[in-house]
Amino acid sequence: MKQTILILLVSVALFSACEKDDFCTQNPVTPRLIIRFYDDTNRETTKRVQNLVINSEANSDTIARYNGVSTDSIVIPLNPNALETVYNFSKDGVVNQFSINYDIQEEYVSRSCGYKIVYTNLEFSSPTNTWFTDFTPKTLLNLNDQTTAHVQVFH
Repeated sequence: MKQTILILLVSVALFSACEKDDFCTQNPVTPRLIIRFYDDTNRETTKRVQNLVINSEANSDTIARYNGVSTDSIVIPLNPNALETVYNFSKDGVVNQFSINYDIQEEYVSRSCGYKIVYTNLEFSSPTNTWFTDFTPKTLLNLNDQTTAHVQVFH
């Protein structure tokens, strides 16, 4: 009888000491803005931007990944500590400014993953259309995924 009680107590002590593993199995990544570049004359066809350089207006830092590249799509972060992010897109030395205004919502994912930022009520503008001829859409309800392009820029 004493042996059974001892085994039971040891078992209870062992199992009560175990904790549920706290691993983030979801993808709580704060989404980034995806921009695709299209040919202005044939709006269904993507068109690479040659010698693209992207600078953040806030701190004048060049995004290293986009420094003199040739690409038809980019993925850029928005500033979660501000309500506006401004980028300068340079193509062969010609600069086109692109502004994004938005609201910020924190979304709770889980105890192990924490929070992610969801951008809502996005408004896009380009006060200096130099090599951009147009872009669409001008507004976006929310930015909460990274599966498709959010903005199409024609040049």
